[in-house]
Amino acid sequence: MSEEMIVKHCSPTLAGLKTGNMLTCYYASNDEMKKSVRRWNRRLGKKGLRVLPLKFHNNRALIYVFRPSRLSMDLQNDIAGRLLTERGYIVKTPQRCILRLMQRLSNCEEFPHEIGLFLGYPPEDVSGFIENNAGDSKCAGCWKVYGDVDTAKKLFAKYKKCTDVYCTQFSKGKSVERLTVVV
Repeated sequence: MSEEMIVKHCSPTLAGLKTGNMLTCYYASNDEMKKSVRRWNRRLGKKGLRVLPLKFHNNRALIYVFRPSRLSMDLQNDIAGRLLTERGYIVKTPQRCILRLMQRLSNCEEFPHEIGLFLGYPPEDVSGFIENNAGDSKCAGCWKVYGDVDTAKKLFAKYKKCTDVYCTQFSKGKSVERLTVVV
């Protein structure tokens, strides 16, 4: 898991604009991946971020980079709580929710669409996506929008600008730690 991958896929989370991002990376061995995750947690933990592998499959890992404090706030939303409870989550702690998400990623034939709640997507959009089977959205960008289109479009633009700025700064030699904001 390179610095470049983290910057390219997780800039809005590094900047404190978003709860979390996910990326897929290849690995040669489980030990290599575990060492990489531990290194990233040492580097980013003091900035309020966590790095977790959610799923391993065919030498690829789905990696979740997130801010636990924001996730905790996001999961307190009534719509989020209802969606998660309906899917067997115990919404008492974010850690338990992440464990359940990992189970669902491993055991479900269908991708668990509630995953958007772990990324900071608006709960009404996650709910709309699930209820409409991914159809009939008002617009699409980083996610499909079923609620407030204007706010979503502004967020899409903000996330894109953040990623562009972070990638430029990284290419000029700024480290991931220097790019990561403490919030």
